[in-house]
This record gives sequence, C-alpha cells and structure tokens, in this order.
Amino acid sequence: MRKFLLIWIGQLASLLGSEMTNFAITIWAWQVTGQATPLSLILFFVQTPRVIASLFAGVLVDRYSRKLLMIIGDLVAGISTIALLLLFLSNNLQIWHLYCTAAVNSLFGFVQGLAYSASLSLLVPPQQYNRATALNSVQMSGAFILAPALAGGLYPVIGLKGILIIDLVTFFMAIATLSIVAIPQPDRDNSNRQNITNIKQELSFGWRYLLKHRRLLAILGFLLITNFIDSFNFAILPAMVLARSNNDPTVWGRLLTTFGIGGVLGAATMSIWNLPKRRINGLLLGNAVWKGGLVLLSVTQSMVGKLIAAVVSGFCSPFPNSSNQGIWMSQVKPEIQGRVFAARDLIAGIATPLGAAIAGVLVDNYFEPAMQTNSLLAQLFGGIFGSETGAGMACAIALFSAVGVIISLVGYAFIDPFKASKT
Repeated sequence: MRKFLLIWIGQLASLLGSEMTNFAITIWAWQVTGQATPLSLILFFVQTPRVIASLFAGVLVDRYSRKLLMIIGDLVAGISTIALLLLFLSNNLQIWHLYCTAAVNSLFGFVQGLAYSASLSLLVPPQQYNRATALNSVQMSGAFILAPALAGGLYPVIGLKGILIIDLVTFFMAIATLSIVAIPQPDRDNSNRQNITNIKQELSFGWRYLLKHRRLLAILGFLLITNFIDSFNFAILPAMVLARSNNDPTVWGRLLTTFGIGGVLGAATMSIWNLPKRRINGLLLGNAVWKGGLVLLSVTQSMVGKLIAAVVSGFCSPFPNSSNQGIWMSQVKPEIQGRVFAARDLIAGIATPLGAAIAGVLVDNYFEPAMQTNSLLAQLFGGIFGSETGAGMACAIALFSAVGVIISLVGYAFIDPFKASKT
C-alpha cells in the first residue's frame, strides 16, 4: 500500500487546505449576508457540476491517464484559489464569485475524485479494500479535525487572505506527491472493445450495466434519498450553529473539530478491525445512527450536548461511505469502474443540488418565520426548539434527519437481499 499511502498524504494536505478555505469562506459569507440562502447556494453550485460531469467523466477516467486527470484537478483548484485571493486583495470579492469558483472546482474535482476512487482497486489488493476506504475516511475526518481548529484560530489573525495562501501551499504538495507516483491504468478487455463501438455507447455503458444489476440499483435508490436529506441538512447546518451561538465562529469550529475526531475514531475502528463484516450494516445502520446524532445536535442547546452529538455522528459517518464504496468495488470490474461509478454518481447525485437549492429558500421563507410566530409549526415544536433566530433551521434539520433514520432502517426490507459475505 506504499503508493496509495503516498498519494493519500498529498491529498490529505490538499484537503486540509481546502477545508480551511471552506471554513473561512463560510464565516465570511455569513458575516456579509446573515442569511442561510447564500450558504445553501454555494453548496448548490458545488453539487450541480458534479451531476453534469457524471455524464462524461467515466469515459474520461477509463480512457485517459488517471494520474493526469488527478493532477489537472489539483491545478484547477489552485488557480481558483489564486482568483479568490486576488479578488479579496483588490476588495472586489462578492458572493457570486464564490458560486463561480465553487462550480469550477466541483467540475474538475469530481473528475479527479472519480479517477482516484477508480484507481484504488488497482493500487491495493482486494483484502485491503476496507482498510483503504477507511483510511480515506480518516483523511476526510482528519481534515475536519485540524482545518476548523486551525482556521478558527488563524482567521482572526491572518484573515481570509492568509487562509487562501495556506490553501495554495497544500495544492502544490498534492501535485508533488502525484507527480512521483506511478498510478496503474487498467487493461480494456477485448469484449469491451467489440461491444463499445462509439462514444454514445460508452456514455451509456454505466447506465446499461446498472439496469442489469438489481442489487446495485436498490442501493442506488437508497443513496438518492439519503443524498437529498444530507444535502438539505448541510446546506443550512453552518447557518443554524452560527445563528444559535451569537455568530461565534469558534462554536462552529469546535463542532467541526469534534465531528472530525469522532470520524477519525470511527475510521480507525474500521481499519484496525476490518469492519464492518457485512458492509450492508455499515451502510444502513451507520446512516441511521449518524443522522440520529444530527437530530440531537439540532435539539440540544447546551454545548456539551452538541459535542456529544458531533462525536456520535462523526464516529458513524465513515461507515456508510466506506461500506458503500467497498460494495461497489467488489461488485464492479476495475476496467469499467470509471463508467459505472460515474453513472452511479450521476443518479445518486441528482438529489444533492436539489436539496441544496431548496434548503435556504425553505428555511428563510417558511421555517424561520413560522417558528417566530404563532403558527402550527411553532405550536408543535416551539417548546423544543424555541422561537429565537435559528429555531426554524434547527426544526428543519431535526425533521429531515428523523426521516433519514426511518428510511435507513426500512432500507433493510429492500436491500437486505445482499446475503453474500462481500456485502
């Protein structure tokens, strides 16, 4: 796993810089607007290009150098950061600039991420799939631990400018590690060459493959629903925390750091004990528990309760993603993973921009006003969430997360035909 670990270290540095920038930009955007809608629109412009890229990214990943595609993704992200830095230094940075850079980074970042995930099955042996995907979860959770803590402490001192400069340095580190590692390309078998005679067939290959595999389609339906719920929640979660903490960025940073600590512990547990033994349990039960943690986070007003909820959610968060990726890696041949994974991400990702698009509008125009008046919603839940600013956001997150818990548990009735040990 030496090649994988070297790439992993470089991508960890890049992710750390990116998360520091995301944290700083979230604080800056909230201070400028004071509304949930701009924050949710940033997420919308992050997710929408991913859906578009899913139409063609799989063909690119299966036909061209995956190493080159990953390097291009880091280069474009670095250029976007430079653009934000120049706009900020010239006092011209506006909210719509964040939408533009988010869209560009998302488009190229999706191709990069697909190239990376499709390369894992050739970088590590099958018996190490769980550990590799768990280490990727450690990477994500580690960034969540360090980035908010660093950004929260440095932002008052060096501001958005300093954070963006740090981000640039980490991009160069990621490119350097990719440059010195050989990433294997899969052989395209003869049957694929005979069956795929033109670009139209290549673009539709992943869809046709999924239609023939009902087990994967069942998981795909589950992902479609949970992605919508996750997108809705995380589009307004930063605004909710800031609104209910007197706009204190350290509270948001502390919660993100605690969530990251829980994520590292969960991923380490998966990696050390090679868990879960049945990946379907990691996907469904893990989803149910970590969404239950979001319910607790939205209900409680005490900092201790919020930290407990963040730890619980963070610990369980690696299980669904790692288990899901492990299932797909074990079910799909390496030479077609790019196209199949792209089709999967396209279908499952359709709900993500939709959730982000409606979250801010629904909260700012219904949930927030309703909780501050004598409405039916306030009568039902006012005793739990209160009536101050942020109560409507908390109510919305709790309701959507509760639905997510129910869907995860009901999912056993539809997805539990996975009886094989691999799933």
